[in-house]
Amino acid sequence: MTIEDLLVFGKSHCHSDHAKILLAEILEKNPLELLNYLEEVIPDEKIELYKKSILALEKGKPLQYVIGHVNFYGNQFEIDERVLIPRFETEELVENTIKYINQYFKEPIDMVDLGCGSGVIGLTLEKKISTKTVDLIDISKEALEITHKNCGNLNSHANIIQNDFLNNIEKKYDLIISNPPYIKNEEEIEEIVKNNEPHIALYAGEDGLTCYQKILKDCRKNMKEKCIIAFEIGQDQAENITFIAKQYLDNIRIEVKKDLSNRDRMLFIFKNIE
Repeated sequence: MTIEDLLVFGKSHCHSDHAKILLAEILEKNPLELLNYLEEVIPDEKIELYKKSILALEKGKPLQYVIGHVNFYGNQFEIDERVLIPRFETEELVENTIKYINQYFKEPIDMVDLGCGSGVIGLTLEKKISTKTVDLIDISKEALEITHKNCGNLNSHANIIQNDFLNNIEKKYDLIISNPPYIKNEEEIEEIVKNNEPHIALYAGEDGLTCYQKILKDCRKNMKEKCIIAFEIGQDQAENITFIAKQYLDNIRIEVKKDLSNRDRMLFIFKNIE
């Protein structure tokens, strides 16, 4: 079979863009250049892999899981069903965090990524800011297996810890960052997300606030005198998380930032930082 034959097959089972991206990935070609190679004959093993992958897409498996990796903030990360698929909003969280760390800290920092999943947040920050230590914490042993792979692929020196957020962790940090589960238990979400991504990384109680409550209740002991807490949040949660933070923390300033779709999607807590 040729590339043209495979594209015809792929487009008959899934979205044409996905068919093209997947074939380009398997053949290690640029998707924009596939049309220049339509007559190229493909080896049988790659034909079988492509057909198998296309049928997985047809059954509702996300493209990112089929491919097995994503690009996040310029680096490639392995992912599968053990971890969430990184979203663009999380890149915005990283972008703003880099800006604040460079603005307020002159020395290398100690940082922790809570509920790290595949490690995209912590490992990206390790490359983009000056760090003394980077701790990646997740309660899921399965998720941390992916974290280990990404640490190795990116030559990271991060510490990987299986734990329930900051419970029994005594170390103090300059930056505490998290994209925790924040979907309400009964909230309607896309079927492709509900059916494929790990529920432990999605749902957080009846109000979606369980993880923020847990982190903010425990984190006082882990905050250095000068500290930033950075959260990704649901678009309607800023007011409630602000209330929780003020219950547990003193001498703080809170800033809510909107994403590019003009939704409240990031919340920053500054301790002793003006």
